[in-house]
Amino acid sequence: MEIKEGVMVPLGYGKFARSDKIISLERIENDRGPGRRTIVHVEENKSPIIASRTENSILEEMVEMPRSELEASAALELLYDIKDDIQQIGPMLRKSIKKEAKFDLEKIEKRINEILLHEIDQDEMH
Repeated sequence: MEIKEGVMVPLGYGKFARSDKIISLERIENDRGPGRRTIVHVEENKSPIIASRTENSILEEMVEMPRSELEASAALELLYDIKDDIQQIGPMLRKSIKKEAKFDLEKIEKRINEILLHEIDQDEMH
């Protein structure tokens, strides 16, 4: 991956940073939701910017990546978003969905966690 020079990267809600000035992207784990997806550290800024876009979507704007990597990145981003949404569904509604639609959210959430854990393990090996 090579960082695009001088490209303005949208962070959401009218916030932008230059691609070559972004130092790091950190996924918000706790209190994540609309308007709070990624912590963006920008060169010469004392405090980080809270972005409403995911780290993967910001990264896609910042760097030159092969199409296959973009697609894989988008798929992972979708899994994170689905996981976040599933976690907002309470036990009563989960039970009702499973009974009425034969759609097991517990099983899907477990499988997503396995995939994401495998992805993290792969990243640590590289």
